[in-house]
Amino acid sequence: MEVRHLELLRELRDRGTLGAVAEATFRTPSALSQQLRTAERELGVALTEPASRGLRLTWAGQMLADGADDVLGAIAALQARLDAGKGEPSGVVRIGTLPSAGAALLPGVLARIAGSLLEIDLQDFDLAEADYATRTADVDLVIGHSLISDVPAGAEHLFTQVVAREPIDIAVPAGHPLAGRTTLSPADVVGETWIAVPAGYPFDTVLQAIEAATGERARRIVRIRDNRLVESLVSEGLGIAMLPRFSTPPSDAYRLLPLEGVHAVRSIVALARHDRVQRRAVTAVLEMLEAEGRRVSG
Repeated sequence: MEVRHLELLRELRDRGTLGAVAEATFRTPSALSQQLRTAERELGVALTEPASRGLRLTWAGQMLADGADDVLGAIAALQARLDAGKGEPSGVVRIGTLPSAGAALLPGVLARIAGSLLEIDLQDFDLAEADYATRTADVDLVIGHSLISDVPAGAEHLFTQVVAREPIDIAVPAGHPLAGRTTLSPADVVGETWIAVPAGYPFDTVLQAIEAATGERARRIVRIRDNRLVESLVSEGLGIAMLPRFSTPPSDAYRLLPLEGVHAVRSIVALARHDRVQRRAVTAVLEMLEAEGRRVSG
């Protein structure tokens, strides 16, 4: 039984198709098929079978794919012990982050690693909550978020660590009648026009909680993901919106007001496959993320 075969089966479990695995690992589907056939000959059991999407794991393939997590985790832990004996953490750590959390945390992390042997390879993506877990196949750490749990939906089988908690405020145009308030309640925003996020995105749970508390349906004139665009629309007086407190820049065109009466604090969470978080370099960066989370939280 070879580690590379276990890795392939895990990738096929997580990504669903040979084509997706080939694209992610820079190999051809034919090369991966050959590797599967070799593994089946060596193990004496079928690992995949035809399915509507091409291939699916057999019971044996599924068992080995699940067992790969333990095997690769043990190898990573052994590598971490070896790395600890070599001194300062080093190497590239690949991070995928939602932009708003990255804006709050990553400038400080990048400043911390300056002059060290660590390097960060950064990707940004804005996803529905349930999609952050799938991106752990592509990077060492994913920075996601949730407003309903410390473990984002779909990440129950992964390593997760809350690195910050951030209030979600209501942004109102500077000339809006509510702009003079110090806080807002659900009743205060009944009848307002909302610049909202797509369904399935964490901020939408706050608006749903406001609807539940007031019994009134919120009027959403648009659903968009980009916070900078949200800020622009609020600044033009087109509606009110949810924006994160730490990563939203101050402006004379709008005000951020705390929301009381419903849960409006997001957990910013680092997610990773268990074997990847065993790396000393990844652990070092995770500690920096936590330190930055404490700093921005004040």
